Amino acid sequence: MTDAGYMDFSSLSRGELEAMLEAGAKLLESKRVLANTGDNIVGELLRDSATFYEWNHYPEGDVFDPRSNAQYYYHAHPKDERPNEHGHFHTFLRPKGMPPGIEPAPVPNYQAPTGENDALSHLVAVSCDKNGDPIKLFTTNRWVTGEIWYKAADVNRMLSYFQIDHVRPSWAVNIWITNMMILFRPQIRALIDERDHVVDRWAAENDSADVYEDRALEVTAECPVSIEDQIAAVRDALKQAQAVG
Repeated sequence: MTDAGYMDFSSLSRGELEAMLEAGAKLLESKRVLANTGDNIVGELLRDSATFYEWNHYPEGDVFDPRSNAQYYYHAHPKDERPNEHGHFHTFLRPKGMPPGIEPAPVPNYQAPTGENDALSHLVAVSCDKNGDPIKLFTTNRWVTGEIWYKAADVNRMLSYFQIDHVRPSWAVNIWITNMMILFRPQIRALIDERDHVVDRWAAENDSADVYEDRALEVTAECPVSIEDQIAAVRDALKQAQAVG
């Protein structure tokens, strides 16, 4: 498990820190304008849903940006499975939006999808509480989302390509999820790396016919998050970087 409260930002460039700080400002602005009408990120996404059903994707059909080939949806598990969570976002990137040279990992029982843009990669999931605030990031085993497996190094290369740059179904939510991927990129990279380590250890220690389809392994890595704490940590790191010159 990666602890977001103890991430070391000293190795990050000033440019990346500044980009993270700008993303944090956009996240706070999205929250502020929604709060002006008594709304929040999750409520805004569910606005047109008369009833919220566990497991259903919201919005129906997911959100997909045809320019970036980024995709996301929100859903919830039964409360006894995730007692402190209202639901979570799953984020993806499809092949036409991936950087050059990336191919699916050579894993057992790989079957190529029929569609040329169907070999999507899951990036990270974002858990939210009942107030619509993010509380945790986590990565998952392949079976959870039905993704195609890519090596951690390749998934990390995909992160900067994730962008939802249109207004539907909610501009505020699209801005929010895009900038969550920027503000917390150091944690996301660490979680994706840990995902591969956990899967490798699980395969070595358990009698699993196919570790990627093993229902006993669902969440592969997770960490708590706070937008406000992350912004404060980035500001401190920038001050230190400026002091060094």
